[in-house]
Amino acid sequence: MAEPATDDTADAAPATLAEVYREYFPFVWRMVRRLGVADAQAEDAVQDVFIVVHRRLADFEGRSSVRTWLAGIVRRIARDYRRTSARKPALGRAQADLPVEELSTGHASPEDNVLATEAAKLLHELLDTLDDEKREVFVLAELEQWSIADIAEATGVKINTASSRLRLAREAFEHAAERLRARDGWRLR
Repeated sequence: MAEPATDDTADAAPATLAEVYREYFPFVWRMVRRLGVADAQAEDAVQDVFIVVHRRLADFEGRSSVRTWLAGIVRRIARDYRRTSARKPALGRAQADLPVEELSTGHASPEDNVLATEAAKLLHELLDTLDDEKREVFVLAELEQWSIADIAEATGVKINTASSRLRLAREAFEHAAERLRARDGWRLR
């Protein structure tokens, strides 16, 4: 899982696209995948994010952190890709190809890799039950460990709205997990 968010005052605007890419590529990749972009389209979506960054980096004024600015770009591009996938069912997620690196750590055994892959499949199945607004705040809060203030800024809503969406997202996620438990006859920990 991602490390908790840190003080964004240290998140000064990088001077070049190369610096942004080097520092934020892992974050962009995780967000694209967690926001529901299909495996077959993930690389293209990440590339599209950095094309937008390239075009708009000179206009970045530093009113927010680079991470928050990037999150807004990723959210919009991921939404576009999900909408395209919804219109073209053949582009849906290939469950077997989910990246293990989201959940595995270091040098895991083959058994641990299988468990991590299964956990990633389960996570994505549960995330797929959330609408866009809930999914975005849930991913930022629970998986990226952002503060509610940072989430509100990244999503362009008031803190109370972000808090409400997060509460509803957690409830919806838990209900989806309960349905999955009942369907598959197992227990989530």
